[in-house]
Amino acid sequence: MSKKNKRELRKIRHKRVRKKVKGTKEKPRLCVFRSNKHIYVQIIDDEKAHTLVSVSSLEKDFRVLNKKFSTSEGAYHLGKLLAERAKKAGIVKVCFDRGGYPYQGRVKKLAEGAREGGLIF
Repeated sequence: MSKKNKRELRKIRHKRVRKKVKGTKEKPRLCVFRSNKHIYVQIIDDEKAHTLVSVSSLEKDFRVLNKKFSTSEGAYHLGKLLAERAKKAGIVKVCFDRGGYPYQGRVKKLAEGAREGGLIF
C-alpha cells in the first residue's frame, strides 16, 4: 500500500463532499480553493457549469486592503467582498463547498465574512 500525500487526501475528501453538494440556479455552490499564499473563491451554478461570481486574494481591489491584514483576517475581508459582489448579482443563498479543507483557519474566517456580508448558508 502506498502512502498518499496531503494533496491526494484533500482531493479524496473533496470528491466525497461534492457527492452531496450541488449548486443550482436558486442556490449556487460557494467553492473555496486555498494555496499557501492566496485564496480563491467562486460561486458556481453546477447545472449550467457556469461561474457566477469570483473573488481572489490576487485582485487589485483586495490587495489594497490586504496590506493591513494577516492571512486569516484577509480571508474574512475576502468573504465580505464576495458577499458584496454576490448581492449585486442577485445571489443571497449558497451552499458552502469547503473544497476538502478542514473548516478552520482561513476557510472558517472566509465563511464568517461571507455570512456577515449577507450570504445565507
